[in-house]
Formats: sequence, C-alpha cells, structure tokens
Amino acid sequence: MKSLVLLVGLMCMVGIHGDMYMHNPRGSNNRLDEAGRERNNGNRMFDSQNNNRGGYNVGSLAYMAGSVLPIEWTNQHSCGDPNAHCEIIIQYMCGDWVRDGASTSTIPENPAQCYNYDCNRDIRYGMHETYDYYLNCKQTEREANLFTADQNLNGDSAKYTRQNPKGTRRAYECPEERDYYPYWRPSPWRDIVVMTNDASRCEYYQAESANVKSRYACVLPLGYIQENINEDDPIIPITQPECESIYYQEAGNPNVTRGEWTEFPAHGIEAPDCREAHWSRDNHLGNGVSGQPNTYNWTLPANLEHERCAMRIRYNISTGEYDGWDPANINADLNNQNRNDPSQLNVAERLGLDEDEAEDRGYVFENNPNVDLFGTDDFTLQLAINTAQYGRTFQDRSHTFAVRKPVGEFRDATIHNLNVRGKRGNIVQVFPAVEYDFVPNTLEVQPGDYVHPQWTGSNTNPNNNDGQGLPGTDRSNMVPLAEQVYSEGGSSYYAPNIKYGHFGRSYPQEIMNSTFAGFTIETMTNMAVTQPNQFRGEMSELDDAGTYFDLGPQKVTQAGTYHYMCTRNNNFSNRSQKGRLIAKNEVVKYESIGYTGGNVTGPSGNLEFQKGTLDHLEDIKLEEWEPERGEWEIEDQGNEVDLPGEGYASKYIIVEPTHEFTTDNATFTISINLIGSSYDSIGVYRSDPYNLAMWEKIDHEQSGKTANIAVKGGGAYVIRGATSNVALIVGIIVAVAVVVLIVGAVVFFRRNPEKWSSITGVCSGTGGKV
Repeated sequence: MKSLVLLVGLMCMVGIHGDMYMHNPRGSNNRLDEAGRERNNGNRMFDSQNNNRGGYNVGSLAYMAGSVLPIEWTNQHSCGDPNAHCEIIIQYMCGDWVRDGASTSTIPENPAQCYNYDCNRDIRYGMHETYDYYLNCKQTEREANLFTADQNLNGDSAKYTRQNPKGTRRAYECPEERDYYPYWRPSPWRDIVVMTNDASRCEYYQAESANVKSRYACVLPLGYIQENINEDDPIIPITQPECESIYYQEAGNPNVTRGEWTEFPAHGIEAPDCREAHWSRDNHLGNGVSGQPNTYNWTLPANLEHERCAMRIRYNISTGEYDGWDPANINADLNNQNRNDPSQLNVAERLGLDEDEAEDRGYVFENNPNVDLFGTDDFTLQLAINTAQYGRTFQDRSHTFAVRKPVGEFRDATIHNLNVRGKRGNIVQVFPAVEYDFVPNTLEVQPGDYVHPQWTGSNTNPNNNDGQGLPGTDRSNMVPLAEQVYSEGGSSYYAPNIKYGHFGRSYPQEIMNSTFAGFTIETMTNMAVTQPNQFRGEMSELDDAGTYFDLGPQKVTQAGTYHYMCTRNNNFSNRSQKGRLIAKNEVVKYESIGYTGGNVTGPSGNLEFQKGTLDHLEDIKLEEWEPERGEWEIEDQGNEVDLPGEGYASKYIIVEPTHEFTTDNATFTISINLIGSSYDSIGVYRSDPYNLAMWEKIDHEQSGKTANIAVKGGGAYVIRGATSNVALIVGIIVAVAVVVLIVGAVVFFRRNPEKWSSITGVCSGTGGKV
C-alpha cells in the first residue's frame, strides 16, 4: 500500500488555471449546451481545475471497434521538458448509465431529489461514476500516509485531499482516485496510455494498472452501511485486519455478518501503453513539436462494444522542489503539525541552506512565504505558492461516445477515423478551445484501407461568434479543393503519386470532374451536402443540416494525395478548415519509441529497439519500396541506377530519422526479409534516402531468410544478391574438361582406327539380343 500512496508524481506548477483541454474527441470541460462563452457549472461532472471558458458543447460520435482514433489535446504547462515533472494519463470507461444529461446542474447526492429515489437512472443529470461509487468513496478512510503539506483537510474520508481539502463534490467523482495514479482501490476507469517525463517508471505503471492487476477493498454489510450513511466520519477501513474486525447484527436476526476483504478483478485487458510524452512548452495552450497538435493514436480494442462510453485525460505536473517518488521525502510525517504552521518538508537542502537559516529567511514549504532573498533581514519578496497546487492534477473528459462492432466488409478492415475539432468563432472568441480543423489534418493510408468521416457540433454557440451561416451553429462538409494555378514549392513531396487539389486554393473543384481516393460521385456528393443524414433543405451554408454527420467507412481504392476543404468555414477568421488524404501504394508505419523500446513492423522489415537504446522519445518512420519504386527515386534525384550486386534480394527499406539518434552509441536492429533464392551471397547497402547517389556496404548477420543489421540511425537500405565466383570457376573447369575429353577421344580414334572398328563391331554384335 505504502509504495502506491506516495505517488505524488501526479503534481503540477503553481496556481495557474486553464491547463488541460481535450479537442478530439470533444472535451466537455463540464459544459453541456451553454450558449455563453463560459460554462455554467464547473462542478457538473468532474473536477477539471480548468478555466471556465474551455470545452465544447455536447455532441456524440460512434466509432468502430478496432479503428484508429487520434486523441488531441492542449496542456498549458510543459511536458517532456525539464521545466516540470509531467504525467499525462488517458483512460476510458463504459457503462449502461453513463450519460451527458439534459441539465447543467450537478446530479444530487440525496436520492430523494432524484426520480424514483434513483439518481443512477435519473437521465436529467450527467453521470459517469455511479452514486454507489461516490457513496463508497465518502464512507472510506482516506490514505493517511499521503503528503498534504500545510493544507488543513476538513475530514478523514477519501473525498478530502490536498487538492480538495474542503471535500467539494463534483457529481460522483472520488477526489482521492482523481488525484493519484495508479489508484489502490477499485475504479471504473480503464487505462489507455501513460505518458511521462521518466519512462523508467513504465514497468511499474504497467504492472500496477487496474487493467491487469486486481484491487482489494473492504465490503461491509449493507445494513451497517445504511445505518451509518449520514455519519461524518468514514466507516470503511482500508486494511484487511480492520475490515474483518467489523461485525454487524440486524435487529431480530440471530446471524452475525462481518466485513469482507474482497478482491475486485482486474479489467482483463492489456496493460496500458507507456512512454515519454512529446515535448510541449510551458505557458502555452497550442501545438507541440513541429507545429503539430499533441496527439496519441488509439486503436480501439477489437472486442470493445458499448453504446455509452466516456474518455478522460489527466495532466499531472510538479516542480523540482521535492522528489515526489522518495518515501523519505514525501509522507505524512512531513505535514504541518499545527494549523497555520508550514509543512516540515526540507526545502533548505536543495537550496544549500541549513534548516535554521532556511526557516529564518522564509525558505519553508507553505502558502505564499516571504523570503529574504538577500539575507539582509530588512527586505523580503513574497512567493506566489499554493501548496495545494504544488503537485496538481488537471483533467478534461469527453462527452459520451459509442463503440460498435464492425460487420461485413469492415470486420477485418483497417479503419481510420476522420473527425472535425473546434467550434464556431475566431481564435480569441473560442480560446482555450480551438477553431475548426479536420482531425487528423493529414491522414496517410494505403489503398484497401477505410476512412470513416464523421463529426458533430452544436447549435448553441454564442450568437455573436464569428462564422458563416446561422448564428451559433457548427456545420462542416468535405469537398475536393481546386487544382494549383500558380507556382508554389516543388512536387517531390507528392511524387510519384498524383497530387489532386492544392492547399493554397480556397475554391472547390467541380464534383463531376473530381477524383478523390476512388470514391464514387455519389459519395463525394454526400460529403458535400452531408447526405444521407440530410435530405434537401436550404443548404447553401448548410443551415438546414444537422449537427451530426456520419458518412460511414469508405474504402480507398486509388493512390494519390487529395486536398479538401469545408465550404462553410472559409471566411477570413477561420478559412483553413482544410485537410489532406495521402493514399500510398507503399507500406508506411509510424511509431513513437522511447526508453522502454519497442518495434516498428512492416511486411518486409522490422525495427527492434531494446530497452535503453533511446533516452528520449523519437518518432520513427518505416517505409517499404518495391525495387521499381526505389529505382524511380534514384533516377528522380538525377542519379544513375548502378547498385552493387547482380539483383535485388530485398525491397528497399526506408527508416527515418536518417541521422544517428541512439543513446551512448547503442544500436537498434533492422531485420529485412530476403526475396528470391538464386543468389549464392548477399550484400546489404545503405544510402541517404534524400541523396541516393552513394551506397556503402555494411555488415550484417543472416538468419535463414532474414538479414539483421545493427545501426545507430536510419537511411535507405537494400539487399543485393551475387553469384559466387567459386561456383563459376568450377563450372568453367568442368566444361573445359568435357571439351578436352571429347577432343582427345577424336584424336585417339583417328590415329587408331582399328580400336574404333573393334568398339563398333562389339556394339553391332549385340544388336537384337535380350
């Protein structure tokens, strides 16, 4: 227990609001359908700790099980950066009573205020966790060994924490479970991924996840719970001996029951993914590396099927004032002993001060200390410190969504979700939400894959927000962009596939003359006028269309790069609701690999990274080219196809980044499958994929039909075959020997004709005999 409860690595910076917002799926930030820019009730569903202006109005989507869903978010304080310790945890839950509700009021705690005395089924109110879950939380003892600094908690149950000292209720969320991870008691939330600044913790996170590890908790007799339901002090202990020491006998019943220390099974799904977080800067709610959104691509479990699910993302950050992972530094013994006293956390040691001097000069861990920066005793500066927020968890949750079982042609298909993020308004009006964009903005697929365009929105955005069409409404469509009409950039990015449309255009292509991924004219028409969801009406600005559109999964049958746009959201304020679909015949695989290692696998190649090969997160790309494509690339760069060897023994394997990126000269393994069987020997060659003029031979080890290469970075790799010279020489010698033998026999018999006559005579004398 102790090793779990000390996880105050779920911490954050000083008290700055507006920290974590989910944009795809649409994060609610506790909104429902408010027509104002601020939410009505920050306690409606959960404790976000975010700004009131964040979030999107209610709207739901239905995803296919096994499909790929891009999760996008913005976090205000840094991740993947030395400025703060950071963990980002994404989870989901499903349940028959999970709902968005129809009221912005918080679901009641008193069942008498709900229909039929049953709050779990009162659909007026939004609900994720159940009433029973919260009742259990508020009646359970909090973990007393947690570090609470100088915060004065108003009670001893699990609803009181350092971040929630007054025990404020937000629907049926349990504050202790919200603030700490991995939580030691049962929880309905299932882990998707943990992203951390310190990936050496990943084995611990994965082993302790409730996905794979059961939890224990005390289950008390129902009568005992009901008799003590209004008690202020918690009645449910958190240790087995205390649990089993509770006995209860109902009036008139001779039987005595006692508390049971009960095992709650793990969720029975795979351990979560765990890796470093992508870098993001602090004091910034925007894109991450290379101007791209912070994204995690989640492949929904193939066996998940439910109509009522929700997702949450928690962002936990702390500064370096103390080591939240060291039990000697962080435990209840360091809490303040008396109200209004500072905590006993030793801040002095990290500043090079002794404890007496640190206390005299104000270097103590308490709210808003005055520090004597210069050691003069006559001048101090006040620090803006809130110990409830030095170690802080921010959160956002999605509106409900469904996950449905794929049927028919979709059953074994690769399906990519294509959604719309953002809401009506310019960048100032929607902040900290975002303007419209397609998600993902650039989607790479292969012919044979399916794309599932689907989006939702609201009719109750602020009426004075900028935008086209009916005020307050979100609408989107997809139409192919017109072709490029002026010189801009080169074409190498798109080659050898054909480019259709151009990002620089703001006019659409005529549908009847368009080509889009092999879709039919009917499908492209449906994308433009949001059919079959909408039938006719006034559609010039999509006003009569509904907020929800689902085209269904569409099969990509034609390679190319296709640019598209939304016709409605195309004014000066937000005129870049545009997207790009890249359909390549070549296999392309992307993975983010860090300290824990992993694999990037294609049909003809595999990259294997052992644990510790990298000390940072690296985005790895693996691409496979057929020999014809490789030669096209060489010639397209102005080079001659003059590779060593006599023929291809593999496809071209392209690995990016191309530079060396491993740690301390460590290597990772590229395994390439061999093709053909007519070569006596092979050679592995490497070049720069952006300059295929020079090829160098590199060492390899062959294991059956696979060549393994130890490398420190990427590049273009290909295996060439050769016929052995020894075999050629032997063949020549045998041929010469045969010729010499024939010539010698002719010469001999010409000089000795009687010998030839005797041989032919013997042969003719045996004719006809059996």
